[in-house]
Amino acid sequence: MTSAPLAPRPRRHRLRVRLAAVLLTVLAPLTAACGGGALAGPDDDGRTTVTVLAASSLTDVLTEAGAAYEEEHPDVRLRFSFAGSQELAAQVRQGLPADLIVTADTATMDALRNETGPSTVIARNRLAIATAPGNPRGVDSLDDLAREDVSVVLADPEVPAGRYGRELLERWGVTVRPVSLEPSVRAVLSKVALGEADAGLVYVTDAASAGDEVHAVPLPDDRNVAVRYPAAPLEDAPHPEEAADVIAWLGTEPARRVLRDAGFLLP
Repeated sequence: MTSAPLAPRPRRHRLRVRLAAVLLTVLAPLTAACGGGALAGPDDDGRTTVTVLAASSLTDVLTEAGAAYEEEHPDVRLRFSFAGSQELAAQVRQGLPADLIVTADTATMDALRNETGPSTVIARNRLAIATAPGNPRGVDSLDDLAREDVSVVLADPEVPAGRYGRELLERWGVTVRPVSLEPSVRAVLSKVALGEADAGLVYVTDAASAGDEVHAVPLPDDRNVAVRYPAAPLEDAPHPEEAADVIAWLGTEPARRVLRDAGFLLP
């Protein structure tokens, strides 16, 4: 896939407060979660804070699932840091304190085998095309992404969404020249919602989370890609027992219900 950046063609769209909040969540991971100060004991209020590093495409669903977990476990507080999987992996290698990690692909998790315990796939996903509301360019398939009158934004191949996108385009034999390559799938979604590109490849769940800010073009399941989210405790987790409990809980029915409702597929 060729990736020669072109000048984007901006259009005016009003970005609603909800999407802006999501963007801020993605672009500014919680420094409290990744900085120093994670202790093995309980906090001043008696609750144990468990830090979770998670792929940006899980921002909405894990925030909701985390609230449900805390209701069932009042002695535990979950603190999330959402970013691209490759950024999370870099944080782990740098030794920043956290308890568990959830990536958007198995390759990133496999590369962390020396820093994590065994991983468990907690959810699956697939790709879709996101366009401006109303789909003004008439993008109906991957072939349309190769049109000269359609500006396309993709995730960088260094992140899972970018690798999945490249795999999908190669499978369909489509050559796309993106106007930009973004550091996360949520950044791709934001570019489309802001009118800075006509279309982009995102996860189905991300397109759904944006509501009427984007139009989602589904892709055939038999020619789509298999997106998997593995979760694993970190070897140096300050709270290993709690980390293992969170991962186990993500496989229970309350968590699976939240995942299904958000459009994720179960393992």
